[in-house]
Amino acid sequence: MLVSLSNEINDFWNDEQGIGVVEIILILVVLIALIVIFREKITEIVKSAFSSITSGSQTINSKISIK
Repeated sequence: MLVSLSNEINDFWNDEQGIGVVEIILILVVLIALIVIFREKITEIVKSAFSSITSGSQTINSKISIK
C-alpha cells in the first residue's frame, strides 16, 4: 500500500503534461503587466502611427486624379 502511494506521488511529481499551460499563463501575465505599466507610452506610439498613416494617405489621395 505504501509503495503504491509512493509510486503515485512520484508519478504525479514527475508528470510534466500541464507545464505548457502554466508557461502560457505566466507569459500572458507578464505581457498584461507590461501593457499596464507602459500603457501611456503604447497609446502615444499607436496615436503617432495612426496620424502618420492618416497624413500619408491624404498625400496619396491628393496626387490621384480621376479622369
